[in-house]
Amino acid sequence: MRLSKNRLSRLFFVAFISTLLTACGFHLRGEYTVPEDIQQISVTSYDPYGMITRLVKEQLTLNKIEIVKPSSNVTNLHIVRESIGDRTLSLYQNTRAAEKELTYRVNYRVTVPQLGSKNFSAQITRSYLDNPLSALAKSEERSLIEDEMRSFSAQQMLRQMARLKTEIEEYEKKQQEIAVPSDEKNQS
Repeated sequence: MRLSKNRLSRLFFVAFISTLLTACGFHLRGEYTVPEDIQQISVTSYDPYGMITRLVKEQLTLNKIEIVKPSSNVTNLHIVRESIGDRTLSLYQNTRAAEKELTYRVNYRVTVPQLGSKNFSAQITRSYLDNPLSALAKSEERSLIEDEMRSFSAQQMLRQMARLKTEIEEYEKKQQEIAVPSDEKNQS
């Protein structure tokens, strides 16, 4: 009897927490809310074979969005440019850089037919130790960090595209408001 009450209270607790998290709009990480209106998208880039372009296409495919050729009636994601910068955070006694901070930034534009375009940027920052005695290992480490930053930026780009949902809804609402008064005028 006591065991079943304990199980029942655990079940109630799990159901309560699940309901609470669902009500606040919580989504598991990796769950992106790309607008449902965007079933197809074209991806253009300053570097069509670059790593960031491949990663963005991979993220879109994972989210079940079909990638098509550019057209005037298809949403377009255009990667404008990417840049990597670094700055020194700390120095050794001999004035050589001990710790560096890498900043990766990608600028892109999303164009939705009949809605217009919006510019976005995704930025990721990481720091790493730069030991001059192990230069080969550090160059490999930096390369791995840059690849990781590109991957996170591609994920961030899809999260930022969720902003389009509200803009599309606002546009459709304005279109409906425009259509309703004109219909009322025709009936008068």
